[in-house]
Amino acid sequence: MPREKGRKVIASNRKAYHDYAILETFEAGIALMGTEVKSLRAGRASLVDAFGQERDGEIYLHALHIPEYAMGTWTNHAPRRTRKLLLKQKEIIHLLTKTREGGLTMIPLSMYFKDGWAKVEIGLARGKKTYDKRQDIAKRDSDREISRELGRRAKGMR
Repeated sequence: MPREKGRKVIASNRKAYHDYAILETFEAGIALMGTEVKSLRAGRASLVDAFGQERDGEIYLHALHIPEYAMGTWTNHAPRRTRKLLLKQKEIIHLLTKTREGGLTMIPLSMYFKDGWAKVEIGLARGKKTYDKRQDIAKRDSDREISRELGRRAKGMR
């Protein structure tokens, strides 16, 4: 059976872009059990409270919720178990130095299948303050108004 090609998004963490300023992104593989993969192929996962953390020189993803597989038997997985991220050693060292020195955190931004392999996009993020969120909302609103006005002028309405 041939592997599927391309990128199929399973879940995305839109709240992360609201709560954090994303500085860098990394693509990581994720160590999963068989029933977890089947549950992901059904399109079920939640990244909302998940975060990355270092343990024994490796990076693990905590609080990622993958619900139990409906057809699973006694071999089913725990929905919120800690899962190991598969990164290159250079990337692990880079992530760990950044998180230790700058008060940054690792947040999963999206989860997807890429050429049949489960992948997670990890963002190196800094938490936003309330006024930063307000500024982002104001900028988004002004950009929307500008594009709306340009669209009206292009159509000859003004």
